[in-house]
Amino acid sequence: MAMRVHICAVGRLRSGPERDLLDDYLSRFDKTGRALGLGPVTVHEVEDRKGGGMAAEAKLLEGVLPKGAMICSMDERGKVMSSPDFSQALAVRRDSGVSDLAFIIGGADGIDPSLRGQADFSISFGKMVWPHMLVRVMLSEQLYRAASILSGSPYHRA
Repeated sequence: MAMRVHICAVGRLRSGPERDLLDDYLSRFDKTGRALGLGPVTVHEVEDRKGGGMAAEAKLLEGVLPKGAMICSMDERGKVMSSPDFSQALAVRRDSGVSDLAFIIGGADGIDPSLRGQADFSISFGKMVWPHMLVRVMLSEQLYRAASILSGSPYHRA
């Protein structure tokens, strides 16, 4: 059984270089991951048009989370891991029967503590805070790299 991956994010990624990179990495992940029981990836974008802040964004994100999904928050307080460790984390969850894994990316102010508290685990791309649009691209690249590592590609082992 395949583990579907969801990127649930605040904000709409318009056309441009970030969108092109995101689409490229997600396409690569879908091709590489399919044989490994990973994917497809679905991107769920939400937008708080009323300016309700993190609490309103959290409600919108909760609305797009797949029912029963394992939740990973992308948070600077989360666990920093290597690419091989990330690939193993995906494989372990897939192998334990997780059918939906949702990564949540907050808006400019981060993820509301109420939603962050619902996460099964949390990962970080380092102690620096990254623009939330760039985090999507970085996550999509790491998903592709993880699938490449799991498929035995020598290029992506380091």
